[in-house]
Amino acid sequence: MIRSEIGGGDAHRITVRGHDLVHDLFDKRDFIDVMSLELLGRFPDDRLKRMLNLFLVSATDHGLTPSALSARLTLHGAPEAMQGALAAGLLGAGSRFLGVIEYSARFLRDALPRQESWTDEQLREAAERCVRETRAAKRKIPGVGHPVHVDGDPRCEKMFEIARDCGYYGTYCRFAVELAAAASRATGRKIPLNATGAKGAITLDMGLTPEQGKALTLIGRTAGLMAHILEEQRTPLGQQVWDMAAGKLQA
Repeated sequence: MIRSEIGGGDAHRITVRGHDLVHDLFDKRDFIDVMSLELLGRFPDDRLKRMLNLFLVSATDHGLTPSALSARLTLHGAPEAMQGALAAGLLGAGSRFLGVIEYSARFLRDALPRQESWTDEQLREAAERCVRETRAAKRKIPGVGHPVHVDGDPRCEKMFEIARDCGYYGTYCRFAVELAAAASRATGRKIPLNATGAKGAITLDMGLTPEQGKALTLIGRTAGLMAHILEEQRTPLGQQVWDMAAGKLQA
């Protein structure tokens, strides 16, 4: 017999991880409660709920990014398929845009094995070693550096402030800060931690996996993509983008 722990149903009821959808969840639990139940298998306490909300809000929209343009252009080609446009926007979540939190968290996890405690000096040494090895291999450190916020990503400070309030500012957050500082020293120029680096670190300090961190990003961005899709239906710009690509219209 094929079964799933996530949910099920029959002719009389629908369940979500053992909770009756109608009688236990309708009008008693909000979306973040149910999302936490679905993804993590438990309802969140106030601290966890605040952090989950932060992850969703921070991912909602970043303007006309590749994901938003993909959604709009797909809708332009298939105006009857909102779901296709949404899927197109999410498909590009990867190592450059939208999905970077997963790669950042994996990098931090692999670079710093878990142990009972790390002193500031140990974290600094680990960060220096990590930067040396990464530069020698000519690889980039995901979550470090930003093309616009060259003097520091303002989102990081606020995210870490909330993480501290909620008790989730731990070893990986401290290591991420040290990693950016070590990269700056190695290159002789300011290389700030960016929002995906901060969220990757917070993800691990929350005890979540890189994949769960990415899942939260995708859920949050779904709201923003649907806003772009609905706007594209009202005031389309897909044709303009196509014309620009074809050289028919100046940017």
